Amino acid sequence: METKSRPSPKQKKKKVKGALLQLAEYGAVASLLFLVQLIPLFLIRRLSRLIGGLFFQFVPHRRRIALDNLARAFPCEKAEELKRIARESFTSLVFTFLESAKFRSVFTGPDAFERVRRSSDGLEQLFRKARKIHDESGGCIFVTPHIGNWEFLPHVSALVGIPLAVVVRPLDNPYLERLIYQSRTETGQAIIPKRNAFFVLQKTLREGRSIGITVEFFGRMATATPVPALLAITHKRPIVVVACCRKEGGKYEGFVCDPIWPGEYESEKAEIFRIIGEMTKNMEAIIRKYPEQYLWMHNRWKTYNNRKEFLS
Repeated sequence: METKSRPSPKQKKKKVKGALLQLAEYGAVASLLFLVQLIPLFLIRRLSRLIGGLFFQFVPHRRRIALDNLARAFPCEKAEELKRIARESFTSLVFTFLESAKFRSVFTGPDAFERVRRSSDGLEQLFRKARKIHDESGGCIFVTPHIGNWEFLPHVSALVGIPLAVVVRPLDNPYLERLIYQSRTETGQAIIPKRNAFFVLQKTLREGRSIGITVEFFGRMATATPVPALLAITHKRPIVVVACCRKEGGKYEGFVCDPIWPGEYESEKAEIFRIIGEMTKNMEAIIRKYPEQYLWMHNRWKTYNNRKEFLS
């Protein structure tokens, strides 16, 4: 007869500690979100610069990755300029999250669209272009580099009437996950966990919805996930590169590139590389315009060999 072993007191204690830690994390983040909404935006910018500078100074591993990535992307730039861009990139990352917390309520309510119109230079017009592409194609695949405030994009899409399914990395804290993704689900977005997302995304496209996927790469095709290209080829849907970057004066500039349609091909592998190449050119143009707002600290060449094997 099979018997089940009871968990030891140590194991029980570990589970309880895990739950308490989750609640503590939730409380800390919820408190931060509340405080950020009370702080003026100019103070949030200063706070972001302070935290970003400390992050750059005291997290040498990420600093090295950022500087190495920048050296690969801009081989002709001087070291001091690369260091400046890297430091600004750290600040931009912090500001993205604090800014998103500050504007959580901007994308809800009857006057949400007008508030977005006032805070940007033609952002809503560009996303009307995206809506047109979405409607004519019966659902498309939106991809965005981690630049500017990528968190704004799904909300603006919802405001112009694009039903969107967004791929996210699940958090190990369910309380925190509900808190962070609450504003997305409130605007009608469907959240898809990153694990096994490909099969869910296929179903999403068949239902006539569009897909938002974050692609992380600069200048090298191998660093881009092949999933958007595979989806485009399988379902004959276009890929559209989008981004939202900050401008001087507290405004935003949006980018909605022309759709990249899959074509006729003899080699699926060659077609995947063609589509990824088109995406790369569009993204690189945006990143070169606003390099300080790009997420350089991620080790984007780390999985090169695995992706090469996947496409072989």
